[in-house]
Amino acid sequence: MFSLRGKRGLVVGIANDKSIAYGCAKAFHDNGAELAVTYLNAKAEPYVRPLAEKLGAPIFLPLDVELPGQMEAVFEEIDKQWGQLDFLVHSIAFAPKDDLHGRVTDCSREGFARAMDISCHSFMRMAKLGEPLMKHGGCMLTMSYHGADEVVANYGMMGPVKAALQSATRYMAAELGPKNIRVHAISPGPLSTRAGSGIKDFNDLIQSAAERAPLNKLVDIDDVGALCAFLVGDGARSLTGATIHVDGGYNIID
Repeated sequence: MFSLRGKRGLVVGIANDKSIAYGCAKAFHDNGAELAVTYLNAKAEPYVRPLAEKLGAPIFLPLDVELPGQMEAVFEEIDKQWGQLDFLVHSIAFAPKDDLHGRVTDCSREGFARAMDISCHSFMRMAKLGEPLMKHGGCMLTMSYHGADEVVANYGMMGPVKAALQSATRYMAAELGPKNIRVHAISPGPLSTRAGSGIKDFNDLIQSAAERAPLNKLVDIDDVGALCAFLVGDGARSLTGATIHVDGGYNIID
């Protein structure tokens, strides 16, 4: 129905074939885009490399956002090989287990700061590095969750962290709009991903979402990918600054 041929994008956050980032990467690839893909570390590489090869990604590099210089190296390689960037997807988040499973009131200063750095500020850093490469405009996407807007049982400190991410998205959309760079936060329903499994009683959360969503079903990574492929395409050229829910309508139910 549309084409991403000629567009080049960076996808950050693929851990395995169940990752939201992989669902996005598949949709981009299937619609003709060329991709740069990152992996977290040597332990993750054997799981991500076959997926990157399947996607035909000419750029495949490590990226741990806590290691100085790695993010800069990724964007330097993109500039060297492509000289431009049309879109990027930030699909990473982290919170220390003890802080995530405890009360927000009790979370440690160090744990909260680390969660904010990895889950929120890294997107802002990517945006800064990506901006000069989006010479003819572009699109930047990050992943949020309904727990940023409402209290969700056991989501804990990630709620405030994702709320900050959504706010940062709006501010960056306003700042980068004059350069025709669009910025969105995507808010998928609960998915059986590696990140989701870290939430206490996650299976109960999934069951509740399926029962309460107006469409009476869970979403999957392909649903998220289809939305993101549309958003980075020219058909969404007048959309920016939104938090877009792809959750079967779960977010509208009280």
